[in-house]
Amino acid sequence: MLHPMGNEGRRDLIPGTLELMILTTLRRSPLHGYAIGQWIREHSADLLQIEEGTLYPALQRLLREGWVTAEWGLSATNRRVRNYKITPSGRRQLERDVSSLERMIKGIFNVLRPNEL
Repeated sequence: MLHPMGNEGRRDLIPGTLELMILTTLRRSPLHGYAIGQWIREHSADLLQIEEGTLYPALQRLLREGWVTAEWGLSATNRRVRNYKITPSGRRQLERDVSSLERMIKGIFNVLRPNEL
């Protein structure tokens, strides 16, 4: 499960957000699964934690869609890891998803803060 960390409890994110964050992370450089989860956690100021049972199925979905590729390699600690890399198709999908999410967030914000328009 992908959820905010803290005392507020677990809350699911908008569908597709996990894949969007994975693609965004991989846009910087290829990474293995654990490193992807760590990067998202660190860059969300420890607000988001992705459990392995959620991360790896999402990576498999991205592989099936052709939005990422994977190769076996070695980690910095000499462990065998599967490194994921975004594809050109994945970059195009990321652009579409970011645009769609920005529109959705704007709509949500307009509902939550109607006087701040």
